[in-house]
Amino acid sequence: MFKAVKAVFWSFFGVRKGKDHDWDSENLKISHVIIAGLLSAAVFIFALVMLVKFVTS
Repeated sequence: MFKAVKAVFWSFFGVRKGKDHDWDSENLKISHVIIAGLLSAAVFIFALVMLVKFVTS
């Protein structure tokens, strides 16, 4: 599961080596990548909301 989180993290930034992408597509389970992506998106949105609340208060 950690490798899926790592792959999603680097994908958010748009920097992923070709060989790493190939390895990910061959070895990671799609369900792990989807779960890691949804959790990462939720954390990112939560952090943005908290930042806006902090700045506007």
